[in-house]
Amino acid sequence: MGLATVRTSEGTAAALIDDGSAQLLAYADAGAALQAAPMTALAQARTGIEVDIEQAEFAPVIPQPAKIFCVGLNYRDHVEEMGREIPDAPTCFAKFARALIGANDAIEMPAAEVSDSVDWEVELTVVIGTTVRNATASEALAAIAGFTVLNDVSMRDWQTRSVQFLAGKTWENCTPLGPWIVGTDVLGDGSGLEVSCSVNGVNKQLSNTDHLIFNAVDLVQDLSKVITLEPGDLIATGTPGGVGAGRNPKEFLQDRDVLTTSIEGIGTLTNLCRRD
Repeated sequence: MGLATVRTSEGTAAALIDDGSAQLLAYADAGAALQAAPMTALAQARTGIEVDIEQAEFAPVIPQPAKIFCVGLNYRDHVEEMGREIPDAPTCFAKFARALIGANDAIEMPAAEVSDSVDWEVELTVVIGTTVRNATASEALAAIAGFTVLNDVSMRDWQTRSVQFLAGKTWENCTPLGPWIVGTDVLGDGSGLEVSCSVNGVNKQLSNTDHLIFNAVDLVQDLSKVITLEPGDLIATGTPGGVGAGRNPKEFLQDRDVLTTSIEGIGTLTNLCRRD
């Protein structure tokens, strides 16, 4: 069973994904649902309205997270392809909510004269379910509601124009997130999951979350020392090797490319890249 945010004629609604249908809940979105109750208790909030999953239009699964943490350089092969050293601590940066789009929304790439280095990055993403601060390992796992899929679409030329990543990482309407959250009761601590990314059907990234340098529990522990984590907060755990900037020659997304991002046990994002 998954937890999603679907678009309706009246706005958005949280929905449980089960048996091929989106069962609407009495919450405006998945973030509001997690603030109200644990994943495992949300079935009691069903409204009785169901939408066929093939007809459902998915918004970003957490449309307005209070915090979006991202972790760079967290797979050894990606560190090596980017010519960096293995980090001793998580390399963290942030995104803002306006960067997020739904599972099948178009990626609104900047004009080529603004950025011609738009890259792909599949990432397992942690969704926080309970408030936690200074977490132990067991508290960190207990604070995770579940996991979802994110592609950290990056403007590499803006990312590398200074020592700070932010400008290349939070481009508006360029970060697909979803299609839903799958709980820790199904996925445990998020280890052992295959992650993949393809462009126009050609595979570009294929790895497994077992290869994370800092896993989900490590990251919740680390970040909860900095700031209180709250329901609906997101932690994108980093991308494996195979990004366009690490290839020789470099490869980047082009207008009308189709970007497909999948994580085993969760789901798939399919997004048209568009320069209008």
